[in-house]
Amino acid sequence: MSRKSAIIVGVAAVYVALRIAGIAESCLWFDEIFGVHAAEHPWGEMFGFIAQDLIHPPLFYVVLKLWMAIGGDGVWWLRLLPVVFSVLAMFPFLQICRELKLRYFAVVVAFTLFAVNGALIKYAQEVRMYSMLLFLSLMSVWLFTRYFVKGKSFVVLVIVNLLMVHTHYYGWLVVGAEIAAIAAFQRIKLRETLLMAGITAAGFLPWAWAVVSAARGGADVGQNIGWIERPAVGAVAGLLLDVVEPFYFQLNSAEPASIFVISVPLLLLIGYAAIRYLQGSPNIDEKRNAYLLGILTCVPVFAALLLSWTLPHSVWGSRHLIVVFAPFLILSAVFLTELKNTIERTLVLTLIGTGILVSLVPFAFTPTQEQPWCKWEKAAQIILSSEDGPIKQGEPVAVYGFEDLSVYHLWFALRNNPNYRVYKVDGIDGLIEDKAYFLPRGFFNVEKVGLDGIDDERLCASFRGAETAEQRLHVSVLSERGYTEKRSEILSGPVEKVFLVEFFRQPGAITK
Repeated sequence: MSRKSAIIVGVAAVYVALRIAGIAESCLWFDEIFGVHAAEHPWGEMFGFIAQDLIHPPLFYVVLKLWMAIGGDGVWWLRLLPVVFSVLAMFPFLQICRELKLRYFAVVVAFTLFAVNGALIKYAQEVRMYSMLLFLSLMSVWLFTRYFVKGKSFVVLVIVNLLMVHTHYYGWLVVGAEIAAIAAFQRIKLRETLLMAGITAAGFLPWAWAVVSAARGGADVGQNIGWIERPAVGAVAGLLLDVVEPFYFQLNSAEPASIFVISVPLLLLIGYAAIRYLQGSPNIDEKRNAYLLGILTCVPVFAALLLSWTLPHSVWGSRHLIVVFAPFLILSAVFLTELKNTIERTLVLTLIGTGILVSLVPFAFTPTQEQPWCKWEKAAQIILSSEDGPIKQGEPVAVYGFEDLSVYHLWFALRNNPNYRVYKVDGIDGLIEDKAYFLPRGFFNVEKVGLDGIDDERLCASFRGAETAEQRLHVSVLSERGYTEKRSEILSGPVEKVFLVEFFRQPGAITK
């Protein structure tokens, strides 16, 4: 193996190691649970269930269902699926660099930035469609680049684009960027490119009809995305920092949005290199490649901004724009490695390398913290380990939650045990739920009850918040129903506490 090949293989090994490390250290969270829940449906019911969710096409759930049929629903196995797609993404990434005939040094820099990106590491370990979207969008960009440069791979490009738009709706922004690139540089191919988009749209019509039918049945997309703010300057800045941030990614609201002392200088250095590149005189091919990568980066971002400000609800999300990470990083590598002054180029790349190494230290040596949502799984484990079984044969123990967020986690953890039944309590004054989380449409395994509907001799109640306020609220409403607290568990987390309280009520107890 040559020295150059060994370096690429070494970066690839680091890439894989970063995505494999710790994949089972954290529990599944709300959106991941939905994916597993959807995949557990019978084939005849799964597509209708997914369509009612409105905001995601079905392909990832189909793949996840097949994956679970092979290896089950263990966390390690589930998380291995997005890792596989992330690893596969290396192939089209390197092929894009090859089609654009980038210099070897630029390929190494681009591949390194791609390997250590914190957001890409994070989404490589999340049981969602983003890693699959990354892979398919890179396949699309690679095949489009072949079509752009050589006029080849048109049919395969159409097939990949069909798969991509059935993975995530943001795949359409990649298709739009490809049309824009042809319109800008090769109008002779515009008719054929529009044909590609038309075939993709025709293939997408059955799913579009399923979603429209679900919406007509009462599903409201505002419930899914009405909480998303319309993007301003801060949102775009956050996206740029995510694209350049090595190793780190914000996992919950208690963590900083970015390690600014690292990400901001890296972004400024790339910006400086871009200015110097544009001030120079790149040859025609280099200029064309830079503009092509720029279109593939900017068009999806501008389209997301435009749609978020013109549609009834914002559709902005930096995770959805994972489709622009690779083109941006490849373009950044071109800027950085094409600095003409050797001292200047060496200094800039040394500073970027230093930033990456410095950011590696906390990533490698900071212990993984348990995420707040994992407390609900622990609460369910405590319930399952209780020595008290059902009071009467055939009557499951009632487990009450007060928010859709907690109820869905509790139900998922207890779903395979018939001795427990989860309920959602509605109508408590002073309780404000997070609107970003709601029980799936078409899901009837959790019954919603009011306070008057609680009439069990024994029950478990789980809730979250500050001990001095939220505990009084939830305990008091049950005390007013004649219940006496038998025992309680407090699960402390970095953001808030989760409470698990067991109650008994004597037969004939008077409720207030």
